[in-house]
Amino acid sequence: MIKEYKTDDLTIIWQPEKCTHAGVCVYQLPKVYNVNERPWCKPQNATTEELIAQIKLCPSGALTYKLNK
Repeated sequence: MIKEYKTDDLTIIWQPEKCTHAGVCVYQLPKVYNVNERPWCKPQNATTEELIAQIKLCPSGALTYKLNK
């Protein structure tokens, strides 16, 4: 089941079945990704540029994005 998290500029797409829980997202942007909170992903806590840079580091490809413009 694909989940989406949106800002005005960007939509983060999370595919939990691909996630290996490497923790790269949590380590890179802890204000955005917090597994102890719901929702666990709060993209409004980072810039679009920060989000894109972090998503590109996702080792499993579970996190991707699309620009909303």
